[in-house]
Amino acid sequence: MIVFVHGVPETAALWDHIRSRLPRPSRALSMPGFAGARPEGFGATQNDYVDWLLAELDHIEEPIDLVGHDWGAALTYRVASAFGDRLHSWVADVGNIIHPHYQWHDFAKIWQTPGAGEAWVENTNAQTPSERAGPFEFMGVPAGDALAMATAFDATMGACIVDLYRSATPNLHDHWGPWSPTAAPGLVLHASEDPFGDETLATEVAEALGARFATITGAGHFWPYQYPAEALAVLNGFWASLD
Repeated sequence: MIVFVHGVPETAALWDHIRSRLPRPSRALSMPGFAGARPEGFGATQNDYVDWLLAELDHIEEPIDLVGHDWGAALTYRVASAFGDRLHSWVADVGNIIHPHYQWHDFAKIWQTPGAGEAWVENTNAQTPSERAGPFEFMGVPAGDALAMATAFDATMGACIVDLYRSATPNLHDHWGPWSPTAAPGLVLHASEDPFGDETLATEVAEALGARFATITGAGHFWPYQYPAEALAVLNGFWASLD
């Protein structure tokens, strides 16, 4: 079973274009609080989401090929490194976010700042979906997908984003590192035009995890929306090599 995990500020719909082309069974998980309710007492920290993901995997028939994007990638790295016996394989992008020298991007710094993060959520939620969709389109997301992403955003998602990023300072390596080769084979994906990516740091992370490295040339951060066919070719090549 192929299991997909989205990131921020996304929903499981991120994977629709790829999943529609898959000949194998798959499931796209929805992070708590993202286009859905936030469970009572759920702290929305990075470790809360790891525990959630592990619980979801418990209910899925093995073997599991886990694929994560953005924060879903961060969760994938954690599961693969600390609970690798649960996986058949794993794939994740933005490998730089778990590098020991990683510094959070400007949006993250806003969300991590008390007062500024809450103001961002309030201001963003006050915008119309069309207004929120603009930045996604600027980053290469097709118009229809950008509008769907923007429509899914609400105050609950915003609050989860703030809590998640504030739990992950100064960086994820500080909480989860150091890294060593994972029990299950892995692949670090790099989208060549991702403004949140860093090829040098991601390559070093792949080496630390004993994983392969592949680039989707021309793709930006939201490559599952932008380049599903090209991404699936890379994924299928990796999975085929495991047989």
